[in-house]
Amino acid sequence: MPTKAEQTERTRAALIRAGRTLFAERGFAATSTEELVRTAGVTRGALYHHFRDKRELFEAVYEDVERGLVEEVTRSLEGASDALEVLRRGSDAFLDACLDPAVRRISLLEGPSVLGWERWREIDQTYGLGMVKLALQAAMDAGAIRPAPVEPLAHVLLGGLMEAAMLLAASPDPGQARADAGRAVAVLLDGLAAPGRAQARRARPGSRR
Repeated sequence: MPTKAEQTERTRAALIRAGRTLFAERGFAATSTEELVRTAGVTRGALYHHFRDKRELFEAVYEDVERGLVEEVTRSLEGASDALEVLRRGSDAFLDACLDPAVRRISLLEGPSVLGWERWREIDQTYGLGMVKLALQAAMDAGAIRPAPVEPLAHVLLGGLMEAAMLLAASPDPGQARADAGRAVAVLLDGLAAPGRAQARRARPGSRR
C-alpha cells in the first residue's frame, strides 16, 4: 500500500496533469474546477487541500511546464562541446518547445495575465535566467563570444528569446514564425561571437530552420 505521503504526491501530480491538459485545450477561464477534479479522478476536497484556488493550481502547472522546458533544453545540449554551439542548440530547443500547444497557451499566452506580469516574470527568470548566465559565462571563458557584463547580457538574450517566443505563440502560422524567429536569433548569436567565430547556421537533418 502506498504511504500517505505517496498518496498525497500522486493526488497533487494528478491535479497538475489534469490542469496541464485542460488549460492547454480550453484556457484558464473556460476550465471549471468540476472538470479539473473529474479529469484528475479526485474529489473537490482534494483539490482545495493542495491548492487554495484554481489560480494556484495554474501556477503549479505553469512551473511544471517551465521545468519541462529546462529539461528539454538540457537534453538538447548533450554532446555539445563548443560553447557557442551550446548557445545555438539551447536557443533552438527553447523555440522548438514553444510549438507545444501547452507551452504556447499556458506559458506564453495566458501565464502573464493569469499570474500577473511580476509573478510570471519571476518564475520565468527562476528557471531560465540562471541557465542563460551559465552558458554565456562559459562561452566568454572559452573565448567563443565577445566579453561583456554577464548579468545584463543574460537579461537581454533571455528577453529576446521570450519576445521571439511570444511572437511565435500569437502567430496564425507558428511553423513559419518559428523559422523566422530561428533566423533572427541566429543573427543575434552571430553578433555575440568573437572575431573569427561567427559561423553560418547549419540546419540539422529534419530541422525546420
